[in-house]
Amino acid sequence: MISAARLSRRLHDFDIIDATYYMPADPARARADFQALRIPGARLFEIDEIVDRSSDLPHMLPDAGTFARAAAELGIDGSRPVAVYDRSVNHFSAPRVWLTLKLFGIENCYVLDGGFSAWMNAGCPVVSGDAGDRTVAPRTWTLDKGRVLTGAEMAKAVAAGDGTIFDARSKERFAGAAAEPRPGLRSGHMQGASCVPFTSLTRSDGLFVDPSTLRTMFGYPTDREPIVSCGSGLTACVLALGLARLGLNARLYDGSWSEWGRGALGDIITDAV
Repeated sequence: MISAARLSRRLHDFDIIDATYYMPADPARARADFQALRIPGARLFEIDEIVDRSSDLPHMLPDAGTFARAAAELGIDGSRPVAVYDRSVNHFSAPRVWLTLKLFGIENCYVLDGGFSAWMNAGCPVVSGDAGDRTVAPRTWTLDKGRVLTGAEMAKAVAAGDGTIFDARSKERFAGAAAEPRPGLRSGHMQGASCVPFTSLTRSDGLFVDPSTLRTMFGYPTDREPIVSCGSGLTACVLALGLARLGLNARLYDGSWSEWGRGALGDIITDAV
């Protein structure tokens, strides 16, 4: 994490990424908000555009070529630290972009604590209008596939009871007491999973919870490479960020409940209430 005060002091040393994403998806709103007001130097990372287009699942991680083109257009070549923010009240989408960048090898990457609201509340500078072109020469990037689980790998892990699984969905969805927002998906949760709603990782003042609170939420010590999941692989990354603050490298089940909830991976290893 990086605070608004610290980032504002070093703003010109960073590549800045606006990761704002609305649910249901509203890219026009995200673009309009970006044009209206943003952190100086920011570029908009469109989560539904920088994806694996061969998949029918929502916003799956991009392949290396897609990421390379997007990174070049965003002005990212890996030579500078990156700070990512969004406009939510609960760090909704910035951690997804943070983890994407980390998985492609950008280690010096941070999420703005409290997001754009914290930036505004601190009286930090903002700009509006056209962001201009900051394209850099493309380079080769490699996805760390060891930290991303496919549906088949997830099914094997669940069946074997192999690994700690954290689910970022609400308690109601986890328990099967609330319907899934995407049609055609059954309710419930994976056998052996624990529910840690992503919203619980943001304090009432909009800042991320402290490591002591995170240890209570996740249990500590724990599996050194726990698995994180959610509805579509987006808010699972909030949990990955929390675990990173405890020194743990989470593995992302990218398909998450959008894939698992279809039932094709085996009803026998899904609990539904």
